Amino acid sequence: MDKVDSDNKKKDRGNSRAVGRMMRVSPIKLNYEAKAIRGKNVDDALSYLEFSKRRISLQVKKILESAIANAENNHSLDVDRLYIDEAYVGKNMVMKRWRPRARGRAAKILKPFSQITIILKEKIQKED
Repeated sequence: MDKVDSDNKKKDRGNSRAVGRMMRVSPIKLNYEAKAIRGKNVDDALSYLEFSKRRISLQVKKILESAIANAENNHSLDVDRLYIDEAYVGKNMVMKRWRPRARGRAAKILKPFSQITIILKEKIQKED
């Protein structure tokens, strides 16, 4: 049985996260969307993803909405003060296919999958 580190629970206070796995896009292309929304207010990021021309942006928007719902329901955070603290991309599996070529040869086709993690934090109000 694994021990649960109590320090990790303290670090996760005020954070909300959502992970999208097995997304059929290369990590480089997905990273364009992650860079675009990183550090932004949640409302600004949602509007950016809504009108982005990239194919994967609607899936990233779904994951962001899931992170917002997690923040509201699981962590009781104020949705109006949320911003995207971290958005990072990782590799997943690669589907391999073959394309026939001349003289009986074959060429490899790589169809990569990726995953994205979005971590939200609540802005701290400054007391004057």
